[in-house]
Parts: sequence; structure tokens; C-alpha cells
Amino acid sequence: MKKYTYTEKKDTRSGFGDGLTELGKTNPDVVALCADLTGSLKMGDFKNNHPERFFQVGIAEANMMGIAAGMTIGGKIPFTGTFANFSTGRVYDQIRQSIAYSDKNVKICASHAGLTLGEDGATHQILEDIGLMKMLPGMTVINTCDYNQTKAATIAIAEHEGPVYLRFGRPKVPVFMPTDEKFEIGKAVQLTEGNDVTIVATGHLVWEALQAAEQLEEKGISAEVINIHTIKPLDEEAILKSVAKTGCVVTAEEHNKYGGLGESVARCLATNSPTPQEFVAVNDSFGESATPAQLMEKYGLNDKAIIKAVEKVISRK
Repeated sequence: MKKYTYTEKKDTRSGFGDGLTELGKTNPDVVALCADLTGSLKMGDFKNNHPERFFQVGIAEANMMGIAAGMTIGGKIPFTGTFANFSTGRVYDQIRQSIAYSDKNVKICASHAGLTLGEDGATHQILEDIGLMKMLPGMTVINTCDYNQTKAATIAIAEHEGPVYLRFGRPKVPVFMPTDEKFEIGKAVQLTEGNDVTIVATGHLVWEALQAAEQLEEKGISAEVINIHTIKPLDEEAILKSVAKTGCVVTAEEHNKYGGLGESVARCLATNSPTPQEFVAVNDSFGESATPAQLMEKYGLNDKAIIKAVEKVISRK
């Protein structure tokens, strides 16, 4: 099995910031809007280099979405930036009515997603955002796994015509994806080959899936790990090809088990090739205040939880 290693840890929000900086140099139509969180979203370089294309709207997220929608009419490509909770739950009506309904070319970029926001607690740790956004017609939903992939995705979505939700996080996580790998929206990345189980993971759980696969190999279990960075549109072909070989699947995500990646995979399997599936996700609850590591342990979002789910799903084949 291919082994993945890393030499550094970086936060995925910095990948967004560096990708935005790159776009500032290469695409004059890109503009950035922020809701009083320039530092947290790592948008400072773009602001400093292109002040005429940076708009600080303050703590007025709903207004930010309306402004962004309007800017697209003039040919601009707006990137909005705030925390995931404020990028979705707080402004869902504005996104639905002003952006999704009229297919506006807005890139909704959301940091501090999931439990790994940590000590800020349940009011900020949105675990429903992927479900909210994927249900909007025409909305592309992306959840990246490390710094390199987040930077590549940020650059790639500027070329995509239509609304996009790009989800990333605050904690420093292993950087293991290649720096030169092209980001293809809707195209899964197979990381390891295996015959006994398919592990479909997204976001911070991709690294945990790789760690689980190494430990499973020591137990004689061959796991195929697939990095699903695009949850909508879902790469159904890659999933179906893998489960045709392995006969079972585990999905892993930092999200509520309702409405996330797992349900999208379940729908794909139910309509094409019914297959035993286990879910590694938050079990229909809010989060709480603690360190990211403590929360991932308590809510079962790590390599140990994935291994347990793999052993269970294999027993169901």
C-alpha cells in the first residue's frame, strides 16, 4: 500500500488565503469581500495588494451576499469570506434567493468549519453546512483536506461558472497532497488501492482515513482510500468502481451524519448498487467547547473510529 507522509502542518484557511493572493495577480475580475474577519480568513495579502478590489462589509453577512450577487452582474468574480456558520446558516435566505436561484457566479468561502473550530463551542461549530448547501440547485460544494488542495481549489473555482461553496478549517493539519496536482471539480482522488473495503473521506478525515488504512493493513485488511473533495457534484463513477471491487464502504466526514457526504454516497449506492455502508460522522448532535483533538476523539472522528467502522462493515458483507 502506498504510504503518505508529511513534513509540516498548515491550516487549510492559509491555503485559501494564498490561493486568493495568486488569483489577485492573475485574474483582474476576482474581487474579495469579508465580514470583519480579514485576519482569520487570511485575506490580508489580497487586501494589501489590491485594495481597490477588497471590500470590508463589517459584521453584515447577509448584506455581503447581496453585494456579491450584484457584483457578478458587472462581470466580477466575488469571493466572500467569513466563518462557515456565518457563511451558511446566518445567510441561507440570501444565498438561496440572490445567488443560487439566479445562478450567480459567487464563490462562498467558509473557514472554521466543523468541530475543529474548537473552543468557540457549539454556536460556531456548524455541522449542517454541507447539507444546507448541497440541497441548493446548481450549488457546487467542495471540502478540501489540506493546505495544498485548498490553495488549488481556490484557484480552480475562479474558472468555474456558477455558485460554489468552498469549506475549509482553522487547525494546522498534515500537508500531504502534491503541490502540483491539478484540482478537478467533481473528480475524486484515489489515494490507495485495496480489495477489502472502500473508505470514502472528505476534509480533515482524509488524513485520518490514511492512518486507518495503514493500521488496517497490519491486520491483514486491504483498504482503498478515496479523497472526495467535491461533495456535489459527486464522483459516482469512482465510488461505484471501487465498491464493485471491495463490496463495502465506510464514509468519513467532519459533519452531521444527516445531510453530508455519507448520505450522498448512500443515495448513489441505493440507486445503482446497494452495498453495506457505515458512517463516521457526528451522530446528530451539536458540538461543545474543547480543543479540536479532544472533540475529534469524543465525537468519533479519527482513525480509531474509522477502523471500528471498517471492521463492522466487513462483517456485514
